Amino acid sequence: MKLGIVGLPNVGKSTMFNSITNAGAECANYPFCTIEPNVGVVAVPDERLDKLAEMYNPQKVTPAVIEFVDIAGLVKGASKGEGLGNKFLSHIREVDSIVEVVRCFDDSNIVHVDGNINPIRDIETINLELIFADIETVDKRLDRARKQLKADKKAQVEVDLLERVKKTLEDGKSVRTMDLNDEEKEMLKDSFLLTMKPILYIANVSENDLDNTDNNEYINQVREYAKTEGAEVIPLCVKLEEELSSLDKEDKIEMLKELGLEESGLDKVIKASYKLLGLMSFLTAGEPEVRAWTIKVGTKAPQAAGKIHSDIERGFIRAEVVSFDDLMKTGSMVNAREKGLIRLEGKDYIMQDGDIVLFRFNV
Repeated sequence: MKLGIVGLPNVGKSTMFNSITNAGAECANYPFCTIEPNVGVVAVPDERLDKLAEMYNPQKVTPAVIEFVDIAGLVKGASKGEGLGNKFLSHIREVDSIVEVVRCFDDSNIVHVDGNINPIRDIETINLELIFADIETVDKRLDRARKQLKADKKAQVEVDLLERVKKTLEDGKSVRTMDLNDEEKEMLKDSFLLTMKPILYIANVSENDLDNTDNNEYINQVREYAKTEGAEVIPLCVKLEEELSSLDKEDKIEMLKELGLEESGLDKVIKASYKLLGLMSFLTAGEPEVRAWTIKVGTKAPQAAGKIHSDIERGFIRAEVVSFDDLMKTGSMVNAREKGLIRLEGKDYIMQDGDIVLFRFNV
């Protein structure tokens, strides 16, 4: 699962990528310093693993991970190949969700590609380029569907859907703003529409504005825009996050305390990104290893078992399950079992976030 970090040149996206992954992508105060996408795999912060590690003292702790891709900055005309438009669009097609960084502070020392700060204009610049690219995709598919309609009247459903999609795009709106049912989403899936991808907005603020984000006019503009897409907005100071990411764990905790913060902005971004992808974690715990396993929301027990090993899915008998909260309340698996809190679940059980599981199988 990949998330693409996008934004206009010089809004702080590559600095944020560095902070998330400590991958050291080149940063410079000029456009297109990121030409090939940088890729970083990052651990998903999960306090539950720390608690389980205290309980089991395992040899190894393995968190869930997600992948971030830092994509080259975009300018107007990208859908027609301007700047690095073709690269930008091809790289976005390859990611599952979008994290868009928008600049929400004034600083005369940092060049803005359009000369002044206007986060909604920045969002719409990127959005329009993605919309133009999607219109081209929809036109091609609509042409094929109309030809097919002459021989097969069942194609009318697809034609009607594509015409609705095209109308939405021509009105300057993303496909993700449409009220689509599961069948319609499935029908559009193989079109790989860019504006259908879920999105998370990062409002990059100055350190001085960090404790007053509710009154930041730029951020409030982004929040209003995001409501139309059902998207989340996370304010953070990218420069500060870069400093935090360079510290060891204890110094980072100390600095967060001094700033009056419970967790870093980037931890919030990573958690929100994981959720944006429709992902969750189930846990396994023992002396050899405490581990978080990534699955899609709605996954059933045998398929979750398959994440550990295909043989476990193939020979699945049952799952012994206790919720993380119940285990913490009772203090041990023995106590949880005595209180009847460990459940036996079968093949139809839908996994819940934070389930601690032991799979029984036979092959």
